[in-house]
Amino acid sequence: MSVSILPSLWTPQTWQSKPALQQPKYENLEELRQVVEQLSQLPPLVTSWEILDLKNQLAEAQAGKRFVLQGGDCAETFASCESGIIASKLKVLLQMSLVLVQGSRKPVIRLARIAGQYAKPRSEDMETRDGVSLPSYRGDLINRPGFTAEDRHCDPQLLLRAYERAALTLNFLRSLVKGGFADLHHPEYWDLSFARNSPLETEYHRMAAGITESVRLMEHIFGVRAAEMAAVDLFTSHEGLHLHYEQAQTKQVPRRDGWFNLSTHFPWIGLRTLDPLGAHVEYFRGLENPIGVKVGTSTPPETLLALIETLNAKNEPGKLTFIHRFGAGKIAAHLPRFIDTVRRSGKQVLWVCDPMHGNTFLSSNGYKTRSFGDILSEIEQAWEIHESEGSHLGGVHIELTGENVTECTGGSRGLTETDLDRAYLTEVDPRLNYEQALEIAMLLAHKMARSH
Repeated sequence: MSVSILPSLWTPQTWQSKPALQQPKYENLEELRQVVEQLSQLPPLVTSWEILDLKNQLAEAQAGKRFVLQGGDCAETFASCESGIIASKLKVLLQMSLVLVQGSRKPVIRLARIAGQYAKPRSEDMETRDGVSLPSYRGDLINRPGFTAEDRHCDPQLLLRAYERAALTLNFLRSLVKGGFADLHHPEYWDLSFARNSPLETEYHRMAAGITESVRLMEHIFGVRAAEMAAVDLFTSHEGLHLHYEQAQTKQVPRRDGWFNLSTHFPWIGLRTLDPLGAHVEYFRGLENPIGVKVGTSTPPETLLALIETLNAKNEPGKLTFIHRFGAGKIAAHLPRFIDTVRRSGKQVLWVCDPMHGNTFLSSNGYKTRSFGDILSEIEQAWEIHESEGSHLGGVHIELTGENVTECTGGSRGLTETDLDRAYLTEVDPRLNYEQALEIAMLLAHKMARSH
């Protein structure tokens, strides 16, 4: 595969000259243009200094000094912009990160899939039910899940609604963090009520007590003021799928060089849109944000090299993350060659494991689901393979929710396929519930602790 050298000239619009996959088909292009123009005039959702802070922290993760926990919904909905749902997502990320801090003895970067994860790629442009074919549901950013012509119409006004929902979500998250919700002195406040009968409850509280003791010891030894230890960093991420939406919030800022996507701290490219000559890579190559790329079994070595050269031409630490997704049964055959390809290039990347997408299957009773055992197996194999290859796993990427759903089988309570219909709420991909997510964090923490 030969890849031509991309031109040096770049603007947020140059992607429009490239083949663009997974984009909605709008009937009224003038309305779309007006909406994009309106979006471009609205205030940014995040700031350039937050973005650069994350990039610096990711550079430390790349050097093995931090660990990344990226987690959240497969696809947010406008209806989930509720205080309880948002707070529960924050709680589960905080709890998981607390456990991982204990196991890894490293600071954990909390990277939420939130405040922008409103679009999803689809395998087919059309969906057919009972002989009726309509455009596929592509997320609340684009159309609606109801199976009617009106619902499946691609509506440009939904871009504005998504921006507003993202702003409301971010405002509440920041208020929670600033207001002491994430106070490291009181991790017991982060409990979720339905976890009280969990088999993991005792071990979690032991870990919580340990980290509280560690925080107070740091204050005593290093003279750190209590107020400085009260809050934690929280960064946002989403797949930069809908390029008009991403373009609208891509701006230059005073006293800094380059262009920033100010809709999120960490946008990523999905597996379906990683063509080095395609529109998504063209758009992403001009950003100052740290960026991720999902890679998997279908990604050839030459594509990995082309992505590195295009997306991180300056070989900047913390700039590029490869999020690998293979499946528990395939990771051993593929990950070593990925690591070797990057090593031979001499370039820097951060490796993160996505154990969700390669392990999706259809249950016997018709539900799209994932097995807890497969998810855990892929993470454990990723950890071991990176160690054996002289590399290191820098983080995990988990689809989860703070709600008490039954969408993935297995875990400490032994959910089976017959349990799926009890609380199957997702519109797209199945997520780990609170208890399963915390169990993943605990088992990974044990593995980290044994490797010290």
